[in-house]
Amino acid sequence: MPDPLPTVLLVDDEEHSLAAMRMALEDDFECLTATNAETATLLMEENFVQVIFCDQRMPGKTGVEFLTEVRDRWPDTVRIIITGYTETNDMIAAINDAGIYQFLTKPWHPDHLVMTAKNATDLFRLNREHDRMSLEMRYLSRRVESKLEGQRKALREGLGFETILRAPNSPMNAVIAQARQFASFNVPVLITGETGTGKAALARAMHYGSLRSDRPFHEINCLGIDDDMLELELVGARRGAVPGLQSNKIGLLQKADRGTLFLNGIAGLSPRMQLMLARIASEGSFRPLGSHETQRCDVRLLSGTDRDLRTEMAAGRFRSDLYFALAQATLAVPPLRARIPDLPVLAQSLLFDAAAAHGKPVHGLSDDALRFLENHDWPGNLRELENEMIRMLIFSQDPVLGPELISRHILQAAPGPEGADTAIDTVLTSDGTLKDRVEHVEMRILRETLTRLKWNKSRAAAELGLSRVGLRAKIDRYGIAEPGKAQADQEED
Repeated sequence: MPDPLPTVLLVDDEEHSLAAMRMALEDDFECLTATNAETATLLMEENFVQVIFCDQRMPGKTGVEFLTEVRDRWPDTVRIIITGYTETNDMIAAINDAGIYQFLTKPWHPDHLVMTAKNATDLFRLNREHDRMSLEMRYLSRRVESKLEGQRKALREGLGFETILRAPNSPMNAVIAQARQFASFNVPVLITGETGTGKAALARAMHYGSLRSDRPFHEINCLGIDDDMLELELVGARRGAVPGLQSNKIGLLQKADRGTLFLNGIAGLSPRMQLMLARIASEGSFRPLGSHETQRCDVRLLSGTDRDLRTEMAAGRFRSDLYFALAQATLAVPPLRARIPDLPVLAQSLLFDAAAAHGKPVHGLSDDALRFLENHDWPGNLRELENEMIRMLIFSQDPVLGPELISRHILQAAPGPEGADTAIDTVLTSDGTLKDRVEHVEMRILRETLTRLKWNKSRAAAELGLSRVGLRAKIDRYGIAEPGKAQADQEED
């Protein structure tokens, strides 16, 4: 007789989300569903549930509140929260306080959901085995104990990086492989990359893929914070040490004890803060403001910067002892323009996040829109892409977003295997005759206008001050083709 399937409880106030999760999991799991925390609690009382997938935003109790109650009553049940919203520091802290095993972001992929559920049930089984074996440990050999710990370690090391979205052939794969290696070693890691490339997300993934994954993760951006405020946030203070402080303030170094602290923007630290951080990194101790006692901390420091710190060191703007204390290992996160294979999955995910946050459901981006987006160089990286998705969502009228919604400067990059056109400033200063350069600019304006106006030639001709015949002549002259029709013509040929 085959073993019974593991039981998974799915909690979401949206019926279609429950149906989608059940469809993905029902071949491998016994699925129970609930649309609110009260119904879910009744199901927990009546069934042996191993894993819970719970949506964060629900009427009544939130997902974190419900899972906190589950932790107190059924501590063995593996708790996973699903959210379509950008995680704030408060949200991360709430997840840590609730002892939640993992969080998934919407939209999730069915294979990713199944893999997470299998890992969670494995963890449940291993935890139960561990409890049972602990009672018998006096009779078991060290070999069995080591084998169990090896199983738990292998399971833990395989988690934490699923939240970093990427394509199968992504340039990020090599970075993730390095990060997985560094995660299992308790060494400081310096993460470099342009602003908006996702350094904080990589640091968070490294924490959850490390042996410290069951301890807190905290992060702070050192840019734009004056020294006094930054010092207060890091080391804390005794009551009365700071004007207006009515009680003791716990600093991040103490909050993250035995966990991980990510310091982003460290290139902007003042000499005073660099000296303080160098002592913390080398000695593992600090003194809260207003205290005469030195406290020790067991914190893994991860740091991020968008500058070349070796150049900053050579110029005397960054302490060498701090650099070598924080950069025992280094990771370089590529910019978005170097991750074009990832752009479709990133754009769709950011669009769905924005749609969920603003309550405006959409089905995704059209192929033509993706082709235009892939030809932009994205100097603002993921943040710029997120802003573009929000802008397109705001102006969208249809469930599938087309290229006419894209910002005008992005539309001027022609989709196709030849890549993006050169920037307008480059065209103006390049070699070539005046006629050639003027025609190049004219072609870009025509293409952008036609795309933005959904190839309504009458409106395009009126906007550009041309007759329809004149516009048709210029379209033929420059070989500008409507994307959908061009593809259909090729298929007919």
